[in-house]
Amino acid sequence: MEIFVATGDMIERVLDILTLLADYPQGLPISEVARRLELPKSAVHRLLSILVRRGLAVQDEYSQRYRMTVKLAAIGFRFLAASGITEICQPSLDRLAQRTGELVRLALVEDDALIWIAKAQGALSGLRYDPDMGQPVVLHATSTGKAWLATLDDAQAVALVKARGFVVPSRFGRPVVRDEASLLAELALTRERGYGTSIEEGEPGTCAVGCAIVDPQSRRAIGTVSVAGPVARLPPERIAAIAPDVQATAAEIADLWPSRKVMEAMMGITPLKVANG
Repeated sequence: MEIFVATGDMIERVLDILTLLADYPQGLPISEVARRLELPKSAVHRLLSILVRRGLAVQDEYSQRYRMTVKLAAIGFRFLAASGITEICQPSLDRLAQRTGELVRLALVEDDALIWIAKAQGALSGLRYDPDMGQPVVLHATSTGKAWLATLDDAQAVALVKARGFVVPSRFGRPVVRDEASLLAELALTRERGYGTSIEEGEPGTCAVGCAIVDPQSRRAIGTVSVAGPVARLPPERIAAIAPDVQATAAEIADLWPSRKVMEAMMGITPLKVANG
């Protein structure tokens, strides 16, 4: 029993380290990792040594900082490729990007978060807005986050945002949602018009429109699709004009996406077997 608990605790600490390092691509010294996770430096050193040995982390020769490698991201993309998610959805994203001339992104609902997993770039030149793939979505300050939250009941939506806090990364603009009251007002507006918007919230100078992808069987949102671009190309009137196209693409992906099989495989219920179509 003691061995099981110790092993389980070690696994949790390894995951904590990976989660921490994911936010610091420049790396962190071992003392900082230990401080942030409130662990002894000796224990952190042993765990980091395991990650380095498995190729999931590396120690810089000069700064002695530890940082993640791309191996973990590669494993994730291997899963996406094997599951057929991106293969099935990419043509729909490409068509929407071609029609709008802007960046189109697909996010997947994973537990209590949205994760960017695929994109299509419609702009051939000029300013491009392109957030990092694999990053969790800031729910209350993005069009796609608002679109998903609006599919939940108010209590669920408020709880998800409160768990993370009404804060945004430093690179973000000024969010419309700053407290529970403004969140509920924004979600009511999102439900009324059928899509979420972000006007220079996700990043200064950019705007976006996002719609939820709803599983026809369970009637639950399984992801979102959005269009984002510079404010000069996406003023409010153009957002309203392209919103029906975004909604149509979300419905198209919902019909194509084998959501039940994907979700069951993610939860380890059944082996994943996906056929295109």
